[in-house]
Amino acid sequence: MAFGVYQARRNLPNPLVAGPGEAVLNPWLIIAGDGRITIITPRAEMGQGVQTTLAALVAEELDADWQQITALHGPAAQVYYNGVLIGLGLPFRDYALKRWQARVQKATDFLPRMMGMQVTGGSTSMRDGFEKMRLAGATARETLKLAAAQRLGLPAETLHTESGRVIAPDGRSLSYGELAGEAAAIPPPDGVALRPPARWKYLGRAMPRTDMVAKCTGTAEFGIDIRLPGMKFATVRMNPARTGMKGFDATAAKAMPGVERIVDLGDGIAVVASNTWLAMQAADAVEIEWEPPAWPPDSAGLEAMITAALDDSPNSHLRDDGDAAGQLARPPAGARLVEAEYRVPWLAHATMEPMNATALLEGDRLTIWSPNQAPLIAREKAAATLDLDEENVTVNTTFLGGGFGRRGEFDFTVLAARVAAAMPGVPVKVTWSREEDMTHDFYRPAAAARMRGLVADGTALALEARVAAPSVSRQASMRLAGLAPPGPDKGHVEGIFDQPYAIPHYSVYGHLADLALPVGFWRSVANSFNGFFHECFIDELAHAAGRDPLQFRLDLIRPAHAPSAMLLERLREMAGWSGRTPEGVGRGVALTYSFGTPVAEVVELRDSPRGIRVHEAWITVDPGTALDPGIIRAQMESGLIFGLSAAIHGQITFAGGAAEQRNFPDYELLRMHTTPKIHVDILENNKGPDGNAIGGTGEPGTPPAMPAIANALFDLTGRRARRLPLAGDFDFAV
Repeated sequence: MAFGVYQARRNLPNPLVAGPGEAVLNPWLIIAGDGRITIITPRAEMGQGVQTTLAALVAEELDADWQQITALHGPAAQVYYNGVLIGLGLPFRDYALKRWQARVQKATDFLPRMMGMQVTGGSTSMRDGFEKMRLAGATARETLKLAAAQRLGLPAETLHTESGRVIAPDGRSLSYGELAGEAAAIPPPDGVALRPPARWKYLGRAMPRTDMVAKCTGTAEFGIDIRLPGMKFATVRMNPARTGMKGFDATAAKAMPGVERIVDLGDGIAVVASNTWLAMQAADAVEIEWEPPAWPPDSAGLEAMITAALDDSPNSHLRDDGDAAGQLARPPAGARLVEAEYRVPWLAHATMEPMNATALLEGDRLTIWSPNQAPLIAREKAAATLDLDEENVTVNTTFLGGGFGRRGEFDFTVLAARVAAAMPGVPVKVTWSREEDMTHDFYRPAAAARMRGLVADGTALALEARVAAPSVSRQASMRLAGLAPPGPDKGHVEGIFDQPYAIPHYSVYGHLADLALPVGFWRSVANSFNGFFHECFIDELAHAAGRDPLQFRLDLIRPAHAPSAMLLERLREMAGWSGRTPEGVGRGVALTYSFGTPVAEVVELRDSPRGIRVHEAWITVDPGTALDPGIIRAQMESGLIFGLSAAIHGQITFAGGAAEQRNFPDYELLRMHTTPKIHVDILENNKGPDGNAIGGTGEPGTPPAMPAIANALFDLTGRRARRLPLAGDFDFAV
């Protein structure tokens, strides 16, 4: 126990090493003698703009000139742990979080600290970094002032800072570059005060992104861009059923000029060649006999198992307000019963940059270049696979060409390490084909819901929801840690048990379908399907009650969570919502509270000679504190498009145990000409019990998009959409 307390409280080692002319002030900050400032951002940049805002947190308190700033992803190191991940997994309703619950969440910080959970995910980067990154900047600022005080012979409290300089009362000034070496030798002060929002000059405004120039000029280095002297190029073909390989015939592949090696990986093969395209052609030429899957081989069998789980004993019952079962069994006089079942399919991540990693094994030292969301996990798994000490494995995290949770897995990194082990001393870049990427994903699970509710006198009296799907949390925990957390699976029912509706009798059951088909974290995770189930059914209740769907929601939400009600009120103003639409126009509304942030959306559809068009969309979002409004708007737009793509087109079907969709012609997305005009407004009322809450924004825009368009279809056509994708039942323009 004493050792545990020691581990939780000890200062974690700083992994940074100063280069020539540089000084390291703390694990987040390097200052060069010429004034250049490098801020270490411990979260992966996958297009969401996270490194810009994390850098702004440090720069704000450091009082640095933004033009001097460079942001870099940190090395794989325990000090960059994500302290909020475990606390947010506690079974609390975030919108109704009590002060003691917020403290309990914060107190769990020591667990990811001890476990070294350096993870980008769960829309947690700002929630985790808001205080610690500002403290890094503030502490460095005060240390630089101490160094200047020694140099100038003045009390530190008489000095102030501005744009990367320490300034004395008489006007003399010293640059941070001049002082950095001396400051690095001074013990940093404790208890440094952080600046109030009224004094912010970077936070609260849209900042120029630190990755903007590189990405606009094509100089940004993604994993797929890595080039090393003497590099070889490889690709893999793995069993899409995740079982084994009975055998293979590589005769034709070996005869192709430029093919250097066929690596037997046991459950698949790798082809090493002089270039990636040749490696992919050769891999396709290998004849492989796979072992059969450990799950039903087709979509019908998989769906049947999920349906059957709805009748099994529930894993969770995290919301049980009032007596929903009693009310539904004995409805009050005049109450109307509403019942519905919903289904959603498996979905792929389909990142624009397919999975890849580069590895070089030199003796007992392994170096990896990987676009990943969890570098310490990647290091641990690669080391274990090659039987190396973790200290001998270096993981370099590049830009990610999309992640959405897929790159929180480690399989692509480990495969690169395995191929490198077959080619010691030679750097090998392993790039998956799009087909391999799509058929070897960790999918968003298919899910089903059975909903019942009562309405009377224009409002909802009762709601009972039963949700069945494979558990992402349990599967991911088994892969990452070798064990599944016991007890109720909160992640399975997020987006339905924790919604801010004051329905008197409100009950939610979570049923886990025991399927071996690999599932993983997908943008907004279970909120993606539970938001659809919940908000479509709320719409059905509204129409059964004879009420306008937006006003119906507003009346139920206002007593439960005022900030969410304010979102709906603002949304009504923005969209000019009247509850009445002309012929050929349909509008739908939805609100989902996820990742600490409520988001409300209206989607408008219009009939056209070529089919139904998604014409316009309005979004209101309340993250509590908007650190960068430009990035938040971009994430809301992105989340909406991601959700609409999934709602209209997205599905993975199975035959012979393998995914049938293998590339974008099979897995359609919204295009520029089918994407609606989008309007976003940001509110800052959702401050939480302590008045300083920050919600996530990378994922919350996705869940309400799916029910909003489904509800708009009902308004347009009079037909309820209870199954996704919508294009299977409705004619959309393409």
